[in-house]
Amino acid sequence: MSSEIRLGLVGAGAIAQLAHLPVLSRIRGAQLVAICDNDGPKAQALAQRLGVPDFFTDIDELLDTEQIDAVVIATPNHLHEPHVLRALKQKVNVLCERPLSLTSGGVTRILAAAAAADVKVVVGNNHRFRSDVQQLNRFLEGGELGRLIGVRAGQYQFRSGQQGWRFSKAEAGGGAFLEYGYPLLDLALWLANFPEPVRVTAHMDRPRHGSVEDMMLVHLECAAGISFSIDVSWAYVGQEERWWFEVVSSRGSGRLSPLRVVKELNGRPTNVSPTGAAARESVFLQSYRAELAHFVAVLNGDARYDPPEDQLKVMRVMEAVYKSAEEGREIRL
Repeated sequence: MSSEIRLGLVGAGAIAQLAHLPVLSRIRGAQLVAICDNDGPKAQALAQRLGVPDFFTDIDELLDTEQIDAVVIATPNHLHEPHVLRALKQKVNVLCERPLSLTSGGVTRILAAAAAADVKVVVGNNHRFRSDVQQLNRFLEGGELGRLIGVRAGQYQFRSGQQGWRFSKAEAGGGAFLEYGYPLLDLALWLANFPEPVRVTAHMDRPRHGSVEDMMLVHLECAAGISFSIDVSWAYVGQEERWWFEVVSSRGSGRLSPLRVVKELNGRPTNVSPTGAAARESVFLQSYRAELAHFVAVLNGDARYDPPEDQLKVMRVMEAVYKSAEEGREIRL
């Protein structure tokens, strides 16, 4: 690998413009050399504004140039698997936005293709790279909070009135739970060191004429007495939107945004939350900056590479969640 990684961005939609492009335009150790989007004028305008040398309207044309070392894939969900496989066929490294595929079978195909091509695939689970998550993880890994009992998490957003691919099951794979629940589920399983899932129950509400759910309530039980409760909605009627994530352990608890860690000391709950200088940027942008820096470090051999086999575990739980919600019964894994 060259000293400066040559990157191509595939997909110039909302997440690319809000997170990837602001980071990639000034990332150390790499250069964004091309933007690819089926909207040619948009790709060209972004490339000109950010000083990116080239733009394309087709991923095949981008990959056939043989001028890139890696791609960041930020296309609609149903395109992730074919775009990743196309890059792997060309022996180009990949960072792909979640989900890696819409099915566990698709994740398996990607893992096999990456191993056969000896190419690296990283999944954009940006929450793992949040500074507050990293601090909470150190408490859990050190056993300071005792035995992990469970996680309660959720996200409520007002109905936006917008339409687009996220509201199509064929393109998105699911609705509110795919969009908001997947990252919460991945984060919960990752912090818990991926305990073996046992059974899941889920309830969803879907508009009469809609193809994806507006809200979902999920309860997942895992081995070792660990359970997860996740509650999401993108059609919430209430006073305020909110996002929450709380870890409950036998001798303490941890809550995110803002980070608050409470630990039992001498029989009393004590606030042991880390303190430090206020962040100069949002947690959202900070997490993407750390994620993309990690990707570059992996490609340069400065950070360990682990094939994303854990995404197969996440997707199998996701499939069980939707099956439970559709069939109205508990699913055992």
